[in-house]
Amino acid sequence: MDGKQSLQASMNSSYIPSVVSSMSEKERSDAEVTVDDTAPLISRQQPVGPLATRHSPEDSYNLVYIIFFLMGIGSLLPWNVFITAKHYWLYKLSNSSSPAGQEESHNDLSDYFESYIAIASAIPSVLCLILNYLLVNRFSSQVRILFSLVVILVVFVVTTVLVKVDTSGYRVQFFEGTLASVALVSGASNIFTGSVFGISGHFPMRISQAYISGQAMGGTLSAVSSIVDLAVSGDVTSSALVFFLSAVIFTVVCIIMYLMLPKLEYSRYYMELAALPSTESNGSSDASANSVPPLKPILKKTWVLGFCVFYVFFISIMIFPALSSGIQSMNQDSGNPWSTTYFVPLTSFLLYNVADFSGRQMTAWLQIPGPTSGLLPLLVISRTILVPLFVFCNYQPRYHLHNVFFAHDLFPVVFICVLGVSNGYLGTLPMIYGPKVVPRELAEPAGVIMSFFLTLGLAVGSAFSVGLVHSI
Repeated sequence: MDGKQSLQASMNSSYIPSVVSSMSEKERSDAEVTVDDTAPLISRQQPVGPLATRHSPEDSYNLVYIIFFLMGIGSLLPWNVFITAKHYWLYKLSNSSSPAGQEESHNDLSDYFESYIAIASAIPSVLCLILNYLLVNRFSSQVRILFSLVVILVVFVVTTVLVKVDTSGYRVQFFEGTLASVALVSGASNIFTGSVFGISGHFPMRISQAYISGQAMGGTLSAVSSIVDLAVSGDVTSSALVFFLSAVIFTVVCIIMYLMLPKLEYSRYYMELAALPSTESNGSSDASANSVPPLKPILKKTWVLGFCVFYVFFISIMIFPALSSGIQSMNQDSGNPWSTTYFVPLTSFLLYNVADFSGRQMTAWLQIPGPTSGLLPLLVISRTILVPLFVFCNYQPRYHLHNVFFAHDLFPVVFICVLGVSNGYLGTLPMIYGPKVVPRELAEPAGVIMSFFLTLGLAVGSAFSVGLVHSI
């Protein structure tokens, strides 16, 4: 995919290249697309039947945008709940279920817990996204989405109940059960994410952007909840109970929101449009309805974008949260609450998620570089420099690399902002480009493929993060 390549002959795009002077007249005419947000992102041929004479409706009160934004929050909320409830896990994995502060200072289960849950999350995530792709034409998106939400709901109900159970006598068993819960929730969350992002590919680009921004907002809400719990609650189990219960409630909200979606005229229009047979398929749509979508034509158009998504999240998960949450204040012994209680929740979790959300929101107004630009993968690869920057902050405990070059609390604050904004912006652009550079009938499987690249980056990055924190 080079800078001179036409985006997509089928016109399933709302992106306009900023530079088209090097294109031939034929290529330029193929690349011309509409920027009208309410125009359907479909191929040049017009829909048949009732839709042919019906204008695309407007998103009244931005309800569809809000629904996808809320589902974006719900898609990553389970993962964010697990990784931001660090004080609860440290408490549960200590020698006894006694008041917080009496746990062991260090043990293998607590020191590397973020790395363990990252691996437990990544492997089933990749497998479930592969399964999601294979089943995209066999089971409707409604079946896949509702099934995954029910699984998440059941697991979080069990997790909430266990908050008040004394697990001091079986720490290892509780640890293993927690990893199993993480695996189930992660697999279900990725089926949900891939399916919702797939159907968002049939909508204008703003809907995909809403969903992706919602994912970042889910992390921000989790981080804020965690900080509030630390501030107002002295009992770690009571705060965790509220924390997990909120995840249960929001999962129910996601189920209700998704069931509302087909009842809205705006979403119903694009869903019906997506269900129409494409003339490009030459009447083969019925034969392929229950088959696996063709992988080669999707990868031919999206492999560079897929690599960008993979590498952005590979670098991000290698750093956050396993490495970034271990960076301590240089003034930790001062007794100041900022340096002790709130430093990690604020700098590692809240600041990262706010920066990530800001980066994703930027893509609603700015979409540079474009999908065929060589600058996009260059910017993505340049994020590699962030790894050594975080390693040589005040990460603790340090067993091998004893030098701390960035010995000031301002350094991790700046680095986490750069990590978050670049993750949000450079991770969102290729995700929303992907389903728009393929034919209309491949938009949903292309969305699943882009989600696969994202999850593969998280899986590989998680494995590397374990080795990284053990090497410091």
